[in-house]
Amino acid sequence: MDASISVPLWLFVILALLAAWAAGVLLLAPGMRWFFRRRINAVIEELNTRLRIELPSFKLTRREVLIDRLFHDPRIQAAAEAHARESGEALVDVRRRIDRYAREIVPSFNAYLYFRVGYWLAKSFARLLYRVRLGYADEAGLAAVDPKSTVVFVMNHRSNMDYVLVAFLAAEQAALSYAVGEWARVWPLQALIRSMGAFFVRRNSGDPLYRTVLARYVSMATEAGVPQALFPEGGLTVDGALRQPRFGLLDYMVKSFRPDGGRDLVFIPVGLNYDRVLEDRSQLLKLGERRRRGMLGAVSTTLTFIARNLWQMLTGNWHRFGYACVNFGSPVSMRRYVAMRGTDFPALDDEARRREVEALGRHLMQAIGGVIPVVPVALVAQVFGRDAARALSELEIKSAACDLLRDWEAHGAHIYIPRHDRDYAIGVGLRMLTLRHIVGENDGLFAPVPENLPVLAYYANSVAHFGGEVAQAVPLEQAAPAPAVT
Repeated sequence: MDASISVPLWLFVILALLAAWAAGVLLLAPGMRWFFRRRINAVIEELNTRLRIELPSFKLTRREVLIDRLFHDPRIQAAAEAHARESGEALVDVRRRIDRYAREIVPSFNAYLYFRVGYWLAKSFARLLYRVRLGYADEAGLAAVDPKSTVVFVMNHRSNMDYVLVAFLAAEQAALSYAVGEWARVWPLQALIRSMGAFFVRRNSGDPLYRTVLARYVSMATEAGVPQALFPEGGLTVDGALRQPRFGLLDYMVKSFRPDGGRDLVFIPVGLNYDRVLEDRSQLLKLGERRRRGMLGAVSTTLTFIARNLWQMLTGNWHRFGYACVNFGSPVSMRRYVAMRGTDFPALDDEARRREVEALGRHLMQAIGGVIPVVPVALVAQVFGRDAARALSELEIKSAACDLLRDWEAHGAHIYIPRHDRDYAIGVGLRMLTLRHIVGENDGLFAPVPENLPVLAYYANSVAHFGGEVAQAVPLEQAAPAPAVT
């Protein structure tokens, strides 16, 4: 029994690794799980005393449980059986697809990661790039929202920074759940985004089975009180102006809403604007016939942009990208809305419900447009947009900008004036445009750089919806593809 044996070195290494793995699984893993679970529970208890809207149990439920609940939902099972009958596809294959769709959609929220790591990263990154400001908030209206309500922040979509900015600024209110496009389904973004509570959607999927699974998940989350963030436009603005809304996710949220139910459904309009949008030139490419760069081209452009800015930081020539401003408008209660319109969404047929959802979508887009902040670059871009061929002195620019401000204020616009100094605000906007060579200076006169007129139009259009005879948007036909310059 005490005789020694010899084994090859490679076998000894394998046995040692297996022994270490077994020790970790049997001895260390349970203790580590207990430790992290205790930390997470402590975070959740702290957050539920700090947040206006508590973390709902649905959001804290294990992902596998939610997937199982979604898979066995009676409506989904009925849809699977109907699809199998109509298409001739085997029911087991249809159910396998449903399971795949459910796993693709359902997130795995991690409160510790969201509020400890994610919040810090979002705040640090946003403040690194921008001077972040909360411009306006209907504090009385927001305070009157019942904490038991399902709250949905509805906002315009100017940049992928929108996710970061709103998650950071709304973190004292709630943990938001986003719908994210397929562009983010790459390693390691996919796991990170899921752990932050976001769920993935196929924006233009024509598969009715997929749409049924997605609709049921959104409906379940809404009924359970999960706070959400929704971009009604369905994608980034291409020309800088507000896009027409898309109604799919909105329909999923309201189709089962009953005013006599246990929860109200409250939409909070959010307006965002930036002095510089990271994706402005890449979005403008979509307007023309010029072929867009492929994946390698996009990666190359992104890396070049990062390298250039890092070099400017190291050499002391880097400037932040101006102001990023967020406004929170007056909440829209669905209980009051349906009472006002005499609408009962669950009782409507598909066509009638579609019309009512479109009316609601237009109402929300109008509310969003009304709280989009006017930031310095958008203001000055509008001045040049009135007559792009004319060179202006700084005094003429300030005079025209003040005329615009008076007109917009009369239309109820929320204007962010840094340091409460209009001269400073106009100067900041002009400096940002000249630094990026969108506007050029010659002998004290400023005029748009012709090849960058589309970029000027992009920023002017962000506030063109305020209208008025003075505030005219730059014509969209000028928004052709712009060359890739700094």
